[in-house]
Amino acid sequence: MARRSLRRRPVWVMVASGLLGGSAFAALGVVPAAHAQPRLQYVALGDSYSAGPLDGPPTGDILCLQSSGSYPYDTASYLGASLNDVSCSGATSADVTTTWQYPGVPPQVDALSSSTQLVTLTDGGNDNDLFVSALVDCGVIDILDVFDIGSPCKAVYGSTFTDDVASDAPTVEQTFAAIKADAPNAQVYVLGYPDILPSSGGCYPTMPLSNGDTTYLNDLELDLNSMIQTEAAAAGVHYVSTFSQFVGHGSCATGSNQWINAIIATNGGISVHPNATGEQEMADILESALAANGIS
Repeated sequence: MARRSLRRRPVWVMVASGLLGGSAFAALGVVPAAHAQPRLQYVALGDSYSAGPLDGPPTGDILCLQSSGSYPYDTASYLGASLNDVSCSGATSADVTTTWQYPGVPPQVDALSSSTQLVTLTDGGNDNDLFVSALVDCGVIDILDVFDIGSPCKAVYGSTFTDDVASDAPTVEQTFAAIKADAPNAQVYVLGYPDILPSSGGCYPTMPLSNGDTTYLNDLELDLNSMIQTEAAAAGVHYVSTFSQFVGHGSCATGSNQWINAIIATNGGISVHPNATGEQEMADILESALAANGIS
């Protein structure tokens, strides 16, 4: 059946429609566009695990390596939200709250206001150069450990990295407090870091670590996530765990099962970061957490 052209409607019908206005539409269960629900105001903060570098077409400031393949973009699409993504690869807690990370890239909290309704972030992995130092230092020590002898990196560094995590707790606490202060009407969700390395075994040379040091760094990540979760709870921030869902899909996995890249990124994205599939999985986990709290 051909569609009936609106231009053929009698003038009296058009006049009557105008006179009846919203009441007639309401009686039919239809809400006029002028009264449609405003879009959720969503601000994404955080580091490269939020920015999704090279996981899709680039967006935002080129220095921050944001991409539209990141979990904030997927979540904003899912929610039909208005997204302001100010996440930035390499960001520390200080870059979130107080410092200009690059020229033209102010503290991320500057994007927040009383009208912000949702905030998400990943944060803490770059404080004290934690991730980079641990991976590089252990990689250098273990690179020639082809016979997998013990835990050479752990023998050298011991509790150094976990001490850095403990010392960073007050900084992470202050980060959450600053976000809550600058976005007083928002729900805030911090995502923990997904599982990067297996809890036992290894995949040398894909990840050039001894089996013992693979476990050592896996434990370090668990310690970091535990600290973030504790500080989130104290600040009234929602903590979203992504770790267990990524077990078996980290840097030692292969093919489509690999959601976190190894040293050489073979599935797009950058080394030791979520690829596009990993960012999608993080989005799915976040969206489930939001739905559980009535945001969908």
